[in-house]
Amino acid sequence: MPPQLVPPISGPAPGGRPSSPIDADGPWRHRDVAANGARFHVVGAGTGPLVLLLHGFPEFWWAWRHQIPALADAGYRAVAMDLRGYGGSDKPPNGYDPTTLAADVAGVIRSLGEARATVVGHGLGGFIGWSTAVLAALHVSRLAVISAPHPLLLRAAKSRQPAELAQLTSYQLPVLPERRLLAHGAAQVEHVLRRWSGPGWPDSATALRYREAIALWPTPHCALEYHRWVARSWLRTDGRRYAARMAAPVGVPVLQLHGAIDSAVRPGPTRRSEEHVTGSYRWRLIPDVGHFPHEEAPDLVSRELIDWLDATEDAI
Repeated sequence: MPPQLVPPISGPAPGGRPSSPIDADGPWRHRDVAANGARFHVVGAGTGPLVLLLHGFPEFWWAWRHQIPALADAGYRAVAMDLRGYGGSDKPPNGYDPTTLAADVAGVIRSLGEARATVVGHGLGGFIGWSTAVLAALHVSRLAVISAPHPLLLRAAKSRQPAELAQLTSYQLPVLPERRLLAHGAAQVEHVLRRWSGPGWPDSATALRYREAIALWPTPHCALEYHRWVARSWLRTDGRRYAARMAAPVGVPVLQLHGAIDSAVRPGPTRRSEEHVTGSYRWRLIPDVGHFPHEEAPDLVSRELIDWLDATEDAI
């Protein structure tokens, strides 16, 4: 596994914000953009076709620190955003349903000066990517998802491991899950990262940055609101409406990457996501890594992304 390059947590923050774990220095630029009635922190580098990167739980934009420079060097404009409620983005009390989240992504694409973009999402970000490709299809030219089955498979609980389902259920309680997430310096975040990943990841510095980032209140509450909507939507009218809309197929090229030893989302059922795609589809199972392939095997994931982007450039 390549060494983890971890920028120092302390230091000057861009844009005049107080220094925080989200303000990592590197070969990229931090900025804030307005979209869908909120402010979003984005980090990007490079010029060329826009590739918008969406992180998962319990991470933030920094999850893509390896892919941003790799994509930029390959001739793409790589931009990672903090999702609503995470990192340096706004943390409103509501809006954690996929219809609003898809509008967030579409709005960020427009605020970055583009009509369409390739959307790349991991985990929760992959769920949002699938949603955006259907609910805001005009703004998505290609879709790459990592460790993220199609939402209708998730809704049927066909892809989740039993332990992950139990955790999702525990998040439905009020207040207590936030307290548990913050307890002992957000130690639960490191526990989740280690339990879902393959052996040897994360190192202590990486885990510490994610623990410090989730501790920026009200990030814990916002992060759990995503999971609460998913669970409660099974019984609610808005969830049924969302499922009906997601029955529409994804018509753009799709790349799906999955870790062979993912202990959070099973790769076998996830492979059935192809049934919801009418565009070209590429599946890659990455050996010896878990739920975070873009961090556990960053060079391999970057190569897979770039090869697929280059191969599908003429198709969009």
